[in-house]
Amino acid sequence: MVILQCLLKHLIFELDYNFVEVEAPHMIFTGLEDYKARGTEAAPYLTSKFYTELSETKDLVFIRGDVVFTSKLTDEEAKWLMETAQSFYLNDTRYKLLERFNKHTHDFEFKDVLQALDMPIL
Repeated sequence: MVILQCLLKHLIFELDYNFVEVEAPHMIFTGLEDYKARGTEAAPYLTSKFYTELSETKDLVFIRGDVVFTSKLTDEEAKWLMETAQSFYLNDTRYKLLERFNKHTHDFEFKDVLQALDMPIL
């Protein structure tokens, strides 16, 4: 299940057991249980940095992701997390869900997130 929460410039994703905080140009993923226990002091499972130097001239952004705890997160899971998180910024329909959550909370429906991710609605 994916839950979106946003406070000011920080975006929080809860993806089953993972938590991500975004403050451009970084994304930090950690375990949900670790985050609940330690908050912002939780150890990262996956870190990523966005290199935007070529974004305006070449329409290109490089991303580097590093799995910190291989015992907690596989490369395949890390790839899925990065791709899913990015998809909310690269896909107009998914981005509208972020905007709706942040700016029009009363209109936000969690089932729309599940549908966007082709996940079963529970």
